[in-house]
Amino acid sequence: MNTWELSGDMYREMVKSGAANLNKNRDYVNDLNVFPVPDGDTGDNMFMTIDSGTQAAKNCEVTELGVMSERIARGMLLGARGNSGVILSRIFSGIAKGLSGNESANVRVIGQAFEDSIKEAYGAVSKPVEGTILSVYRDAVNKANAGITETSTIEQYFDDFIEELHASLERTPELLDVLKEAGVVDSGAAGLVYIVEGMKCALDGEAILLDTVNAGPSQDAIDPDLFTADSELTWGYCTEFLLRLQNRKCDPETFSVDELTAYLNSVGNSVVSFKEGSIVKVHVHTMEPGLVLNHCQKYGEFLKLKIENMNLQHNETEAEQPKEEKKVVRMHKKYGVVTVANGDGLVEQFKELGADAVVAGGQSMNPSAEAFLNAFEDMNVDEIFVLPNNSNIILTAKQAAELYKERPVHIIETRDVGQGYAVLSMMDTTLPDAASIVEEAKSSIEGVITGAVSQANKDSQMSGVEVHSGDYIGFVGDTIYCDRKDRKEALLDLAEALNAGEKDIVMLFFGKDVPEEEAEEMKSALEIRYRSAEFYLSNGGQPIYDYIMVLE
Repeated sequence: MNTWELSGDMYREMVKSGAANLNKNRDYVNDLNVFPVPDGDTGDNMFMTIDSGTQAAKNCEVTELGVMSERIARGMLLGARGNSGVILSRIFSGIAKGLSGNESANVRVIGQAFEDSIKEAYGAVSKPVEGTILSVYRDAVNKANAGITETSTIEQYFDDFIEELHASLERTPELLDVLKEAGVVDSGAAGLVYIVEGMKCALDGEAILLDTVNAGPSQDAIDPDLFTADSELTWGYCTEFLLRLQNRKCDPETFSVDELTAYLNSVGNSVVSFKEGSIVKVHVHTMEPGLVLNHCQKYGEFLKLKIENMNLQHNETEAEQPKEEKKVVRMHKKYGVVTVANGDGLVEQFKELGADAVVAGGQSMNPSAEAFLNAFEDMNVDEIFVLPNNSNIILTAKQAAELYKERPVHIIETRDVGQGYAVLSMMDTTLPDAASIVEEAKSSIEGVITGAVSQANKDSQMSGVEVHSGDYIGFVGDTIYCDRKDRKEALLDLAEALNAGEKDIVMLFFGKDVPEEEAEEMKSALEIRYRSAEFYLSNGGQPIYDYIMVLE
């Protein structure tokens, strides 16, 4: 089969097939995580990112390649999760920019779009690292583009592209010592290989279909008993849509989002609206979505539309987490803080320390860019600070900040729960401006050490420590300090390795699988060993990590 021109419909089928192929192999991609605890989620993050793109384009009736690629890229930008997911979304965003305005594309246009997207992807990372999805994608683009001739078909281009993807993937352990030590290839790059191979299958007429049984829970599943014939609508409707401004209805170039936002605030709340090109993204909570739709249809037509009864969402959440989602009227203030946490106790701690919103997430459960946007929109503040509390969430937070246009958003790059806790504990919002607050926050992070104890899920050799599956390891970041059969011993050894006796304050958060009696016992044991330090115990309720120890 020889394809000389790529259409929008074919591109959509290729991306869908790529997503399906990744879904088939995402457990393998997850397992490539070099760290021996069950927090490998690269495959999940990448799948949810690309699946957001396919969902955004699912009902698109416009067949132009430029429009289709832009739709897919936009969906991926909003749905991006984790570092690999953000980079993946940037790759497809760069491709979309290169294909913009094209009804279809030949191999040279495709090659140029791929080349342009390299810069877009690298631009998402402040310190790009060789031996990752970035360099593997770059190598494949350069090799495939070098092989383009006057007789090249798109199939031949993808064959060359995939051949170099595999070759570059196999080289990743030589570029990253941590991969070489663990004996694996880069997980993000492996995920990209599966995506592109799936795309090629569709190009060859053998598209891979998504296994919906294993693609995660349906987003459309509801419990009808949560809203009965006698129920009263008290929470309104969460109304979200993408509006394509129409030349026959308005001037897309001069269309005022500010005027639209003012109208939305008059008929609802929790408003987010921003414009990119001729597309307007809207989110509003309203009792009468029909009014909103009728008003906005004066300016264009809907590309995607979702209306959800918030009584269903509220009642379901109340049943699961009755303490977390109480509706409150927020007083206006100058600054607000959004942070990330996983575990009821940690969430409550951050709220008590002054966080205005806590996005659910952390290791193994990275939130999407849209989750941050939803948190931003619900805040009645002038400026927003974000504490990601995880190195794998920082890029997503930055992407959300870039997409959000209503108010300034400042990212304080907290890389773990301990850093986030320290920043919130010492944040001084009386400083003269946001820049001063950010600088002060950065200084408060210095000297904070966050250690953790977790059960290893595989044998490994890291940091000079022999790790055995089922044992408990004590670690900070990617450095493992001890491996013990008993988690209490692991905690004590970790405290010794981190010189707990030389610290002033030690916070100890115990996880959801640790009995409170054991946690109290460990606090007492640590106090006896290190009498000069003050120890504080809190039920963090976090998964994966049996203990999180924050030393200041």
